[in-house]
Amino acid sequence: MFSELIRRVESATPTGRDRALDALRALAIGDVVLGHWLVTALVADSGTVRVASPLRDMPYLAPASWIFQTMALFFLVGGKMATSSHATARARNITYGRWLGIRMARLFRPVAVVLTIWTLVAAVMLTLGADLATVNALAKLVWSPLWFLLVFAALTALTPLVARLHPGWPLATVAVVDLVRFGLGGPAWIGWVNLAAGWLVPYCMGAAWARDRLRDRATGWALLLGGAAATAALMLWAGYPASMVGVPGAHISNQSPPTIAAVAFGLAQCGAALLLLGPLRRVLSRPAIWAFVALANLSAMTIFLWHQTAMIAVTALGLLTGQTLPGLHTVPDSPAWVLARLAWLPAFTLALLMCRAAFHAHEHRRHEGPRHSTTTPEQPQSC
Repeated sequence: MFSELIRRVESATPTGRDRALDALRALAIGDVVLGHWLVTALVADSGTVRVASPLRDMPYLAPASWIFQTMALFFLVGGKMATSSHATARARNITYGRWLGIRMARLFRPVAVVLTIWTLVAAVMLTLGADLATVNALAKLVWSPLWFLLVFAALTALTPLVARLHPGWPLATVAVVDLVRFGLGGPAWIGWVNLAAGWLVPYCMGAAWARDRLRDRATGWALLLGGAAATAALMLWAGYPASMVGVPGAHISNQSPPTIAAVAFGLAQCGAALLLLGPLRRVLSRPAIWAFVALANLSAMTIFLWHQTAMIAVTALGLLTGQTLPGLHTVPDSPAWVLARLAWLPAFTLALLMCRAAFHAHEHRRHEGPRHSTTTPEQPQSC
């Protein structure tokens, strides 16, 4: 059965498909899921469930966030694919409105499902007498990651305008905004300019990649070493936090909104991605490995949208036992919590697979036939 599936995926893959792009996207998805499961704790406290992070009580774990913060890869790959897709659409005389409408429908169709279901869940919980703080914490946990899709949708809509924009311009914007915020005592709200400018940097890198401007290894090494050096310098001498994800109660967050340290770190990731292209293409020439990556990409949006729900479901079922289970309901303040949380990952994965089975159909149109059994170059999927 598995050999037949592998054969079907291999035969359905277009000859010119750059499989390394799908591998980068699958890697980014996996890191986001694993990162959220490891740095987010739902603590049961006097009848209320609140969100906590092990990074607050164990700041020495901050380097782990460097592995799990892969948003720059989403925007790098997304910028490349959107730019290539738009160029193809223009060559086929497809209007901008039609091109954008197709991409937005593919992006937000599954979003509508998760928003609808969680609106109903929140309403039912409140009707049954659940604490408002608990409902708010759970709903925010599910809905807050959707900011990524909103930013990505906006940048996708602007692809014809930003496709030829040099990444240095949004990078300079981020640096100036941070200087105003932190160096000149400017208003905090100005930082939200970086929500667009910060992620526009890797998006423009992806657009340049689509125009064959990032093909040599020298570019990869320059981005990797330069970005890593800049990130280290900003952490050591400019006071930026070491964590690349938000930490509750922290004075400064590298992600909300993105700081120059987060953008520099993203550039290092872009460089690493370029250097990995060759090895990834060689590995993915093996049909079995490619089939796994291709199938993961077919469920990328479902995995992204429902992974927090999977964790919440397991946590809620654990509460029904009437006990405070280590790593599931306890305060994340010791290495013992980390070990216990690792033991819960298989349960989270099983719950996510159940969510995938229930909601995967909304990720693709029902009339899409066999030719869509793997992602095509025009399909954005998670990007």
